[in-house]
Order: sequence, then structure tokens, then C-alpha cells
Amino acid sequence: MEEKVENVTEEVNEEKEELVEEKPEAKAEVKKEKKNRLKEKIDALEATNLELKDKLLRNAAELENFKRRMNEERIKDRKYASCDLVSDLVSILSNLDKCVNMETEDPMLKNFLIGFKMINNQLFDRLYQDGLEEIKVEKGMAFDPNIHHAIETTEVEGVESNIITEVVQKGYKYKDRIIKPAMVKVNK
Repeated sequence: MEEKVENVTEEVNEEKEELVEEKPEAKAEVKKEKKNRLKEKIDALEATNLELKDKLLRNAAELENFKRRMNEERIKDRKYASCDLVSDLVSILSNLDKCVNMETEDPMLKNFLIGFKMINNQLFDRLYQDGLEEIKVEKGMAFDPNIHHAIETTEVEGVESNIITEVVQKGYKYKDRIIKPAMVKVNK
């Protein structure tokens, strides 16, 4: 199809050249048409150029956004790399904490419990240094489902609804993520 168009264009140009030889007005008209065609081509090329520049700028912006997102994700991954380990350790250490805080009359067992309590405290101190925080929960606080887990509802007279009546188990967060909500009993 393009060949046909080129052939027709060549024939038209040849006819125009013949006319130019015959009439000086035709020569001016051919120049004007040629000038118009060249202007149209220039306009088309400028439009294409603008479109390509726009695409280039958009792609450059997209690449910068991608780099920024990847950098943020890398930082976040490093920040929370040990989150799963800390979460598992907190569950184990919470159980150990319950054991070492039990009451006993046996002096030998008391000595063992004191030693285990020291180890438990050292482990918790190390986790606190790494970013572990205990969620502050007290009897009489308002229940917050984002940091508390209600395991039971109770009916206590003289206490408003959605108020914590008992703290069953401590809660923890690692840096700014909740890894273990505090287990509480809440008034209806």
C-alpha cells in the first residue's frame, strides 16, 4: 500500500513539474504545497517529540518512585527482621516468668527460682534493649481492642462498660508493632 502511495505521489510530482515548466503560477503553488507539507511534517515530528519527552519524564519519575519504595521496604525489613524471633521468645519467657514468680516454701527450690528469675530478667532486659516494650495495662483502664485482647467479660457493679476489670497476661510490642496483645477481662 505504501508503494502505491509513493507511486501516486511521484506521478503527481511529475505532473506538477510539467505544469511548473508551463506556468509560473503553478510553480508558486507547488512551492506553497511543498511548504505546507513540510510544515505538517514538522508539526507531526514536534508532537511526537513532545509525546516522547513526556513518556521519558513519566518513566524517570516511575523509576525514582520504585527506587524510593524499594529503599523504604529494605529499611522496614531490616527494622523488623527479628520480629518473629522476639515474638516467639516473648511467649516462652512469659511462661518462664509465671514459673519463677510462683510461691514455694522449699528453700532449695526458692534458690533455683531466684537463679531462673535472674536469667529471665536478663533475657527480657536484652529484648527491651532491642526494642521490645511492655504494653501498659492496669485495672480500671478503658479497653482498647488495638492493644488488648478480651478473653472474658464480667459484670461488676459500679464499673462502667468497656473498662478492664483484671489483667490476665501482659502484652508486648516490638518497636511499633503489637506482637502480643494484653489478655484482659472487661466489664460489660
